Amino acid sequence: MAEQGHVYTVDEALTHVGFGKYQCFVLAYAGLGWVAEAMEIMILSFVGPTVKSEWNLSSTEESLITTSVFAGLVVGAYAWGLVADNYGRSGHVFLSWFLEFVPPSNRGMWMVIFSSFWTIGSVSEAIGAWIIMPRLDWRWLLGLSSIPSFILLAFLGFQPESPRYLCLKGRTAEAHRALEKIAQVNKTKLPNGKLVARRSTLPTGERAPPELVHLLSSNGGNKTTEGKSGLSLFLMLFSSKLARTTILLWLLLFGNSFAYYAVVLLISELSSLDTRCRSPLMFSHHPQDANLYIDEFITSLAEIPGLLLAAILVDTAGRKLSITIMFTLSCLFLLPLVTYQSNILTTGLLFGARMCVMGAFTVSLIYAAEIYPTSVRSTGAGAANAMGRIGGMVCPLVAVALVANCHQMTAVVLLVVVIVTSILSVMLIPFETKGQELSDTVDFTSD
Repeated sequence: MAEQGHVYTVDEALTHVGFGKYQCFVLAYAGLGWVAEAMEIMILSFVGPTVKSEWNLSSTEESLITTSVFAGLVVGAYAWGLVADNYGRSGHVFLSWFLEFVPPSNRGMWMVIFSSFWTIGSVSEAIGAWIIMPRLDWRWLLGLSSIPSFILLAFLGFQPESPRYLCLKGRTAEAHRALEKIAQVNKTKLPNGKLVARRSTLPTGERAPPELVHLLSSNGGNKTTEGKSGLSLFLMLFSSKLARTTILLWLLLFGNSFAYYAVVLLISELSSLDTRCRSPLMFSHHPQDANLYIDEFITSLAEIPGLLLAAILVDTAGRKLSITIMFTLSCLFLLPLVTYQSNILTTGLLFGARMCVMGAFTVSLIYAAEIYPTSVRSTGAGAANAMGRIGGMVCPLVAVALVANCHQMTAVVLLVVVIVTSILSVMLIPFETKGQELSDTVDFTSD
């Protein structure tokens, strides 16, 4: 048996073995899941206008297609978050699952790399639509876009469980075997000593940094979240230690999703054949079929520099400041669109806006997963993502509908107001997670 002084936590084990081949396998599977979801979302901007024309739908009915998809995502984000916190991460919440395999020192960078799979999905869908839609049919695009989901399904039983989750549930021996497997694949070794579930069990009495203790404390004795029901886990998000963070995080993710999908969907709306709102001299020679796919493809490429910007800022400026900077830049790109601009300038401004909103969205998702302890991480991040999906549901019914009805200025002003609200929300969250170890449980002893 190891000496009492020689113990280590999951984070310390992951730091010791480093990021290697094992995490690359995890990244590939989780990344493919992100590709599949991005393709599912992006397809709406191509299928919507085509279906509207084919089925003679109104603008409201077209918006309801997008809204119904997001309604399903709302239910899924929250429900699978509960499943993942109660029964394991292989009840699949890709972001939380991958996050718990990454060493804390460069977690921000690797989470940005993970988020790049969303961009791969977005760009792939734009290319696919450009090739398939003019030649075949939107149904072919739907079918081919489902291929990544079927690949995920084929490998569903092979993904490993998170060692952090196993430790939280008291299955320390299984967690140790999982960490040994990681070390073996990475061709390294675990640190000497005994794996412990929480930092509070260390004999040296080491604790989390003071600014995080009262939110993410692990000194909860037996008052942990093990065995909690789905309702109990949800209500825990509104405990005295988590309520403020939860509400502000919901506002942040709502605004983030609203802004991202507004920019994506505005591209197709502003490329529409319907020129009744604009000057015929400026817009009469731009057929939709050519412009829509080109504009969507060009602006989807904006996510690449957006991810690079996020990668530069996330581990230097920190999560909160990174989000604030990129949201502020996105407002600067959007404000000129309160008036009608040329097609080239509109595409350029939406390129810049999408670049910055994508960067802010990426860091916000990382922040949402990091700020909650392991015991409620998937539930908290899932609930925040569900609130974000509600933002995606509302977006086509409000912002896009306004543009379709010749109220472009009102739509852009509304979008900027939503973004400013998100900036205020993230500034009011009192915790920065840059470089911090992930915590496991919530301490209720001082409630």
